[in-house]
Amino acid sequence: MKELGLKSLVRMKKYRSYKGKVGNIAPNILDRNFNAEKPNQKWVTDITEFKLFGEKLYLSPMLYNGEIIAYTIDSRPTYSLVSEMLEKSFKRLSEEDELLIHSDQGWHYQMKQYQHALRERLITQSMSRKGNCYDNAVIENFFGIMKSEFLYLNEFESIEHFKQELEKYIEYYNNKRIKAKLKGLSPVQYRIQTLIAA
Repeated sequence: MKELGLKSLVRMKKYRSYKGKVGNIAPNILDRNFNAEKPNQKWVTDITEFKLFGEKLYLSPMLYNGEIIAYTIDSRPTYSLVSEMLEKSFKRLSEEDELLIHSDQGWHYQMKQYQHALRERLITQSMSRKGNCYDNAVIENFFGIMKSEFLYLNEFESIEHFKQELEKYIEYYNNKRIKAKLKGLSPVQYRIQTLIAA
C-alpha cells in the first residue's frame, strides 16, 4: 500500500475518557431517542482524539440534530475542554428551553462541576450505559464521518493549520453537507425550517 501510495480509510481506535468507574451519576433518559421535536430539547456530547505530528489533540463538540453548536479543541483532555464548550453552548439557550444533555460515562461528565453547571440552568443530565456506543450513536457517527471525510483525506502543515481546516470543515458540515434524515437539508437549514414551521 505504501509503495502504491494507498491510504486505508478504516476508522481508527477511538479515545476513551472512561476511567474504570461506572458512575451512578445520571440514568439513560435519552434511551436512544435522538429525535428532537424542537431546537434546544436534546443535545449530545463526547470527546474524540486526534494524533498529529507526534502530538494528541482532543475535540469536545456539542451536537443538536447533527449540527455542531459549539466545540473546543485542546492538547490535553482536561475538564476545561468540556466546561468551555458548555459555556459556548449555553449561549444558544433561551429562558423557555427545556434541555436534556446526553453523554457517555466519561470522567468529565461525572464531575461535580459539570453536574452543577447543568443543574444551575435546570438542564436534565442523561448518560449512556457503560461500554454501549449505540447509546450515543449520533455523536459517534459524526466522529466517524468527520475522520473519514476530513482527517484521513487531507494533509496538514501544522497543528495550527489542522485547527483552521477543522473550523472550515465544521462550517461546511453545518451549513452545506446535506443529510437524508434531515429531508435533504443541511443541519442549519433544517433547524431554520423547523423554527419557521413552529
